[in-house]
Amino acid sequence: MALITLRQLLDHAGENGYGMPAFNITNLETMQAVMEAADRTNSPVLLQASRTARKYMGDRFLQGMFMAAVQTYPHLPVCMHLDHGNELGTCMEAMDLGFTSVMMDGSLEADAKTPSDYDYNVAETSSVVEVAHARGISVEGELGVLGSLETGTGEKEDGHGFEGMLERNRLLTDPDEAYDFVAATKVDALAVACGTSHGAYKFSRRPNGDILAMDVIEKINEKLPDTHLVMHGASTVPQYLQDLINENGGDIPQTFGVPLEEVQRGIKSGVRKVNIDTDIRMALSGSMREFLLKNRSSFDIRAILKPGRQRVVELCIERNELFGCAGMADRIKPLSLSQMADRYAAGILRPRAA
Repeated sequence: MALITLRQLLDHAGENGYGMPAFNITNLETMQAVMEAADRTNSPVLLQASRTARKYMGDRFLQGMFMAAVQTYPHLPVCMHLDHGNELGTCMEAMDLGFTSVMMDGSLEADAKTPSDYDYNVAETSSVVEVAHARGISVEGELGVLGSLETGTGEKEDGHGFEGMLERNRLLTDPDEAYDFVAATKVDALAVACGTSHGAYKFSRRPNGDILAMDVIEKINEKLPDTHLVMHGASTVPQYLQDLINENGGDIPQTFGVPLEEVQRGIKSGVRKVNIDTDIRMALSGSMREFLLKNRSSFDIRAILKPGRQRVVELCIERNELFGCAGMADRIKPLSLSQMADRYAAGILRPRAA
């Protein structure tokens, strides 16, 4: 097929009632696994890379990997998304590399660690939307600061996350403010804060309503029934992956992620994009530990990485099926960036707060 934008993909998801797992790519093996899982389930693909992933791999290498994925699986629609852009310049760099979607996370200032205020967020996000929409590229914004409702702290991962502590109200997106934010910025998707956080250590116990506020998502959906919502920090941190790591020399304290049934609950209330990174890292690193413990004389990098890649394939297949995007790939007719730009200019793609 072709590269498509986040807006087109999430519009299709919204029309058909499914959610899209947004898989973070950190190396070749994660890219290969996500694409194989999509091919086996006939799923559209939402690949995303953070600023630190870009730095680790190098923009040109990353760009080449994205293009290889599209060329290897031409029958699958693929969205290339920048995760947690911190300022206009970062987002424009990604656009110039061929990303079809960018996130402008104005919930934090450009240092990616200082919580911003509402006016700053609106101004910074709006500046990205203006540039991106003129190119036909979609934009995800964020309102509310991602962090733990248990501790009031943020989980800093890949150089992104606030420092110190915040009051509970700062860690939850206000539905009225969300309505105003979408109308003011014209974002195509809105990431909301509901108690999820980056990394493996999200919750010290299986989350319920006091530490995972799914009711906030439902209230925002009532205010903005046509707005595509996004859950960040939504890895499930499966027990079997914790055990895999610890049984093979790791030392991960007991922790809990976002239960799959809660993600499915969110999908029923307008969540169309679900970010997944930690689960992939755990599957790959746990498998490497297991292989090396059982094969102490091996130094074959390919053999070390192969079992983990297969575990990631299985994990991604499960997410595609449970989120409802399996079988949807060949039902999407891709639109070019120029076609999307024309639609934005004509007002066909209005902000979904109307």
